[in-house]
Amino acid sequence: MAFDVKLAERVRKLVAGAHRFDEKRMFGGLAFMVNGHMCCGVLKDDLVLRVGPQEHEKLKHHPHARPMDFTGRPLRGFLYVGPAGLRSARDLRVWVQRSLQFVDSLPPK
Repeated sequence: MAFDVKLAERVRKLVAGAHRFDEKRMFGGLAFMVNGHMCCGVLKDDLVLRVGPQEHEKLKHHPHARPMDFTGRPLRGFLYVGPAGLRSARDLRVWVQRSLQFVDSLPPK
């Protein structure tokens, strides 16, 4: 399994609550696309978030977050959040909302 199906379902419910979205296989996992932009996703048991460069600098030091790096070079503006930071519904909602807020600031594709 390339991604945690239960985590993907939890994320799907949060994204669907306020947005029209598409799902796309990406990075070997599942990505949620909002307004044509990659917003967030699930890779293995990690949450993938697009938060933009400014938030990335602040959030990459969070105990459960780390820069998204699957090629040897971190992707600026993208983070992984590990399972320990996603246990509660509230924690997951806060992380996903950060990503939705950034993507909502971008012009639709």
